[in-house]
Parts: sequence; structure tokens; C-alpha cells
Amino acid sequence: MSKVSWKPGTMIYPLPAALVTCGEERKEWNMLTVAWLGTICTNPAMCYISVRPERHSYPILKRCMEFTINLTTVEMARATDWCGVRSGADFDKWKETGLTPIPGESVASPTIEESPLSIECRVKSIMALGSHDMFIAEVLNVRADSRYIDPETGAFSLEESGLLAYSHGKYFSLGEIIGKFGFSVKKSK
Repeated sequence: MSKVSWKPGTMIYPLPAALVTCGEERKEWNMLTVAWLGTICTNPAMCYISVRPERHSYPILKRCMEFTINLTTVEMARATDWCGVRSGADFDKWKETGLTPIPGESVASPTIEESPLSIECRVKSIMALGSHDMFIAEVLNVRADSRYIDPETGAFSLEESGLLAYSHGKYFSLGEIIGKFGFSVKKSK
């Protein structure tokens, strides 16, 4: 195998294709598609989203300093893509996508009822990085769809929810499970 230099901007993939919701009042609630996001700390639980300053939601995020990351599913693919290519300045994204806002429990921003997992966050700092600013946030609350919680173990099964992933301009469903953390060193019985 030979490796060649490749253009910057082609980064680490695949990524989650999440819908981030923001706004303090129902009249300004908005959602935008974000793929540049992730976990950055477990104790305290923290994550980040990276957003271009020219996005309609950017000043809302900066003023409110709260947001909710809503994981998306294959069934939500069309709405997820639509929210990434249309502006909340021009459209009521809730009406156009048919997604259902639910008031947040720990933040003013809404969660999306159709999302299997919603992560309510409060911004701790904003880093200007160039094309995007990174909103570093503490996780205040996680809301999970009860359909994916095993009644015996209490464990949440993201793999059963049909999560959506994004890679190089395309959306994918996640494939089959090939192992779980630690399977490579687990002793066989």
C-alpha cells in the first residue's frame, strides 16, 4: 500500500450526523445539522460542536450558551440533510421537517422527540478556530428514548435505534456489530 498527500479539509470520517437545537424561547427555537462534534471528557461529561459563524444559529448559540445534541436515525435522514442545507432565517425548520420539539429539562433549548438520544449542554467556552468556532460544553442531562432501554439491564442500545452517520458528503446507516470494547483481549471460555 502506498500513501499520498491529500488535500486539507478531508478529515476524520465517519461522523455522527446530529441535529443541534438551540434557542431560549419557542419562537426562536431552531435546529442545524452538525457533523463536527464529539465527546471530549467523561468526568465531568463534556462535548463540543463546531459551527461556522455565518450560520443563522451561531448568534443564538453564542447568546444563549446552551444547546442540545440530538442523535439522528435513518428515518430522520431527509430532515437531517434538509436542516443542513436550509437556513432557519428563511424557514421554520420544525414545520418543514415535521420533527417535534420538546422543551428541554435542564436547558432552554428543545430536544427532538424523534431522536433516540438527546444531550442537553451548557457552553463553558468558545474557541475561534478559523472556518468554525468550537463550542465546548458540559453535559447537563441526557434524554433517552425508552424503546431502546433494556428493561432487565437498564442499558441503552444505540445500535438498535438505526443511527445515521456522515462521511465525505454522504449519509450511511451503521452496520453490524463486530465486537464490543475489550473483545480483543477477552479470554475465551
